[in-house]
Amino acid sequence: MTALPAILHEPIQALLDEGDKLFDKGNFEAALIKYEEARALLPSDLERWEASTWVLAAIGDACFLMGNMECAQQALATAVNCPEGATNPFVQLRLGQSEFELGRLDAATVALSLAFATGGEEVFEDEEAKYRSLVVRAAA
Repeated sequence: MTALPAILHEPIQALLDEGDKLFDKGNFEAALIKYEEARALLPSDLERWEASTWVLAAIGDACFLMGNMECAQQALATAVNCPEGATNPFVQLRLGQSEFELGRLDAATVALSLAFATGGEEVFEDEEAKYRSLVVRAAA
């Protein structure tokens, strides 16, 4: 895992913070704009930088909550390949949910099962029961 140089990390973190404030107010579209600005500052070799995981997870989350499942899936599938993305329960949860909503149940099952394996029951605590049910059915 490689940390970005401060000259990149600081403006990216500032944009993430701005986006998070907008996100917390329910303004997902404005938050997504800030998150996309942060992504534009990342070096092209995304898989090398831990900041990529955070930025892509934020983009995926905003897209998911806006109902843009294709956008969410693309961002989260990329985040999985970034440092600690594959073992991040939230990244796997949102990826699995996006895959589910896109009708890709096999991919959804894999991601949601990984979310459960790495994060336990708590990961599904505030989520619709259909996602947890898919994991239960897969385990049976």
